[in-house]
Amino acid sequence: MLNATPLLKVIAKFRNAELRRQDPAAVQEVQLLSLVSRAQDTKFGRDHSFKSIRSVADYQKAVPLRTYDQFWEDYLRAPFPLLDNVTWPGRIPFFAVSSGTSSGTTKYIPYTSEMTDSNTRAGLDLLIHHVTNRPQSKLFAGRSFMLGGSTNLIEQVPGVFSGDLSGIAVKTMRWWAKQRYFPPADLALLQNWEEKIERLANESLTANIRMMSGVPSWMLILLRRLAELVPESEGQIAKIYPDLEMLVHGGVNFAPYHSAFTELLRGSHAELREVYPASEGFIAVGDRGYGDGMRVVLDSGIFYEFVPFEELGSANPTRHTVATIEEGVNYAIILTTCAGLWSYILGDTVRFVQKNPARLLVTGRTSYYLSAFGEHLIAEEIDDAVSSAAAAIGLSVSDYSVGPLYPSNTSELGGHLYVVEFQERLPSESEQDIFLKALDKKLCVRNEDYEAHRAKGFGLRAPIGNFVPAGTFMNWMKKRGKLGGQHKVPRIIMKAELFDDLRTFADSRKSTQ
Repeated sequence: MLNATPLLKVIAKFRNAELRRQDPAAVQEVQLLSLVSRAQDTKFGRDHSFKSIRSVADYQKAVPLRTYDQFWEDYLRAPFPLLDNVTWPGRIPFFAVSSGTSSGTTKYIPYTSEMTDSNTRAGLDLLIHHVTNRPQSKLFAGRSFMLGGSTNLIEQVPGVFSGDLSGIAVKTMRWWAKQRYFPPADLALLQNWEEKIERLANESLTANIRMMSGVPSWMLILLRRLAELVPESEGQIAKIYPDLEMLVHGGVNFAPYHSAFTELLRGSHAELREVYPASEGFIAVGDRGYGDGMRVVLDSGIFYEFVPFEELGSANPTRHTVATIEEGVNYAIILTTCAGLWSYILGDTVRFVQKNPARLLVTGRTSYYLSAFGEHLIAEEIDDAVSSAAAAIGLSVSDYSVGPLYPSNTSELGGHLYVVEFQERLPSESEQDIFLKALDKKLCVRNEDYEAHRAKGFGLRAPIGNFVPAGTFMNWMKKRGKLGGQHKVPRIIMKAELFDDLRTFADSRKSTQ
C-alpha cells in the first residue's frame, strides 16, 4: 500500500496558507449565496423567493428557522423517499437515519453527493492539522480504524438508500481512503454489536492501526476487550497498537472520558483529536490540543447561524453569523447545507472560545437542559462537574446519566439522581460520598442558579448517586435496541418513564452482583 503521507504534507502547505488568508464572514456569505443559487428552482427555492436573495440579510428575512419536525412536515414527509427537486436540485440519493438521544424519534436526514464532498473536505482538514502538528507522521502507512455502526443500507426505492451515517460514509468513500480503511466489509456490515466488538478486537490486532475514531464510550468497550486479549499490554494502547498516531473522538462531550483515555494513552505517541460530525454535516475539527476548541470548517458547503440559547423559542430570535458571534455565549447552532437543509435547528448548543478563526466547544443539546426545579443546568456544566468529581476519587467515568427526583410530599425537597459507571471499579462508600460532595461543589461554582437553590438546603437537596457495576449502561442500551455505533447514552433524562427504566435496570444489575 502506497504511503501517501508525503503528498498530504504538500497539500497541507497550500491548505494552511489558504486558511491563514480566510475572511470568515466573506467565505460564509459566498457559501450561502452559492447554495441559494443552486437551489433557486427547487420547490423550497420557489417558496422562499431564492431568485431575489442577494445577501445574508435577504436570506434571513426569507427563510425562517425550522426544527427537524417542522422541516419534515413542510417538505420531506409527503414525497419521502422520492425527493426530486424539493429542497435540493435532483434526487436525494441517501438518508442518514438518526435517532434522537433523548426523544428516540427516528430522523431521516438528506444526504447528497455534495455532502460527500463536504465531509471529505472536513476530514482532509483533520488530516492536514495532524501532519502540520506532527511533521514526521506516517499516518498513511497503515490503517484507519472507524468504529461505527453497521454499514448495511436499506434500499427504500431503486437508487435511494437509508441507514446509519457510517454506512453511507463507507458507500461514498473516496478510493484513496478505502485503501486504508478498517474494518473490512464483512465486519462493517455486522449489526450484532457484541459479535462485532469481538471480531473487530481480534482482527484489528494484525491490521497496523495508525488512527482510530469513534464515540468514546464504545471505544472504551473495544479497548477493554483488547486489554483482555493482550493481557501483557496492561491495558495500554501503546502495547496494543504500537503505531497509533491519532485517536479521534466526537459525538459527546469528552470531559468525563478524558482521564480514562489519558491513562490508556500513557506511553503512546498517539494524540487525541476532537471532531464535530453530525448526520447533517461535518462542522468542525480539532486543529490544536484537547480543550482548545475545534475550528469551524467554513468553506465546505455549509452556512452557519447561531442563536443565543435563551432566544431560541422566541418569536424573533437574533440570528448571528460568524461575523457577529461573541465568545462565551451559549448558542443554538443552525445549519444550511448542500444536502438541502435550510436554517435547520440542529439541536446542539455551542460556545465559542475564539472568534477568528472561529473555534467552538459543544456544550450540549437544546433538549439537554436540567431545570426541574429552576436550577438551569446545561450539559457542559454537568459534564465538567462529573469529570471533576471522578478526579477527586482517582477514577474514570465510563458513562453516566442524571435525572430529577421529584418530592413525594410538600415536606421534601426535590433533587438529582446520578447513575454512574466507572472504568476501573465500584467506588467505596467513602469515595461515593467524596464524589457527590465534589460534584455538588463544582456545580455551585459553575452555576449561580444551582448554588442559590442549594444554599441552606432551600429548593434543592444534595445530589444522590447510584453507582453501578461495569457493563450496566452497555446492557441497558442493548435492552433498548440502542447498542453500539452512533447511539449515545442520554446524559440528561427528563422523561420520567425513561429515567425510571434506567433506575430499575441499574438496581437489577446491582442486585445480581
